[in-house]
Amino acid sequence: MYKFPVAYFNSNNGIGRLAFGEGPMIKLSDENPLEELQAFIDEHEGKHLLVNLSYDLKNHVEDLTSKNPDYMNFPLGYAWVPKYMVDLEHENLIFVQGEKNSEALQFLDHFMQEEIDENFQSFPHKLTARISKEEYIKNVKSLKEHIQNGDIYEVNYCQEFFAEDVEIPHKLDAYFKLNYLTRAPYSSFFFIDQFTLLCGSPERFLYRKGNRLISEPIKGTTRRGKTPEEDEALKEALLNDPKERSENVMIVDLVRNDLSRIALPNSVEVEELFGIYSFETVHQMISRIGCNISEETSFTDILRSTFPMGSMTGAPKISAMKLIEEHECFQRGIYSGSIGYIRPNGDFDFNVVIRTLVYNHVSKYLSCAVGGAITIKSDPEKEYEECNIKVKGILDGMNE
Repeated sequence: MYKFPVAYFNSNNGIGRLAFGEGPMIKLSDENPLEELQAFIDEHEGKHLLVNLSYDLKNHVEDLTSKNPDYMNFPLGYAWVPKYMVDLEHENLIFVQGEKNSEALQFLDHFMQEEIDENFQSFPHKLTARISKEEYIKNVKSLKEHIQNGDIYEVNYCQEFFAEDVEIPHKLDAYFKLNYLTRAPYSSFFFIDQFTLLCGSPERFLYRKGNRLISEPIKGTTRRGKTPEEDEALKEALLNDPKERSENVMIVDLVRNDLSRIALPNSVEVEELFGIYSFETVHQMISRIGCNISEETSFTDILRSTFPMGSMTGAPKISAMKLIEEHECFQRGIYSGSIGYIRPNGDFDFNVVIRTLVYNHVSKYLSCAVGGAITIKSDPEKEYEECNIKVKGILDGMNE
């Protein structure tokens, strides 16, 4: 497709960031990935960087392992200094890295033509669940027993839907088709090495501006209504649902604890609790937690305190991750990891990789994992149906 990496961060409000072109890049190894990443960031201080982080980086943050089959073979992460970085602000194109030359303008013209062309190519791929309904329900019941025994309070349990021998010749077109369906605020396209990520994420993992750090976990989802009246009723029901509020507040407490490990004294605060936000296909319950940090706090210092995000693990986090490993049957890889960018001054913005199609060009393997929070009140049948609704919401529109 392209001879160089491409990344696009799309807020779906007229503002985005587009990166492309050959530049310094590392693929994180299994030896010392966090040290490698920090050294790369330090080496390229003053530049715009693009980073993606696999969920399995958890094994280098905590004393954990990943022993499940790795079907996607996504590495622990990539960091890349793009030749060009362009801020897209409505009709304005602002080059913040690289010169405005014919090479860059030619790619920008191609990109913008793809974005405005809604005559999407066919995406005929059908995905299959890796585990049966019976196995899924058995695992949810087992996790509920662990909750009953006090081992955990909540856990994010996921399953994978996949397809093999897949050809996706129009990758950017496929992303814009997904974005047309989701219109998510942390949407992104990432083409790097042998992988393409088509991400329709509504969730922010971490945002840094100066010495302020913000996390915005999502816990609580409901569909959009068919009429304005039904839509308002569904929002109200979500806001007042005891199960959803319980899930949300447990993750808020977890995030507060994570941030407290690097925060300046008495600076951790919940800025918003149980906020209801509406997206193209769903309403979400989102909370916002912030803290102040020292200017000397490095990017990997922050990762060591906060990664992986609580909304995709559970509480207590380490116990939840151990049980995730026992009950899931695939390595998550980039799913429930993070994609983002770091500015020259050290500010950054990273999402949570959910509602995402991950494609390996070499093995022709396509994956879309989905999951949900399991609590003591979870109904295994309903949790299974929720997973199917989530993946169906992505694939039905893509297959049209």
